[in-house]
Amino acid sequence: MSLQDDLTAVRRNLNELVRSVERLEQDVARQSPAAAPKPAGPATGMVSVPDTPYDQSKWTDTDDEGLGVRDRRAP
Repeated sequence: MSLQDDLTAVRRNLNELVRSVERLEQDVARQSPAAAPKPAGPATGMVSVPDTPYDQSKWTDTDDEGLGVRDRRAP
């Protein structure tokens, strides 16, 4: 493709994008406020994290991320 062909394709795509955005704006303007979805409110409830240590058996045979296997040299 030549540079002129590339520019023509970009112009065509840009024009199509502009038309699509205009159609989208018209669709949004036609919607009634009652049909519009309500914005999500803030997250409800809090999650408490206990201060007690985790059960060490959960970490048996796990790798330290980026460091390799426990009790072995890092690469």
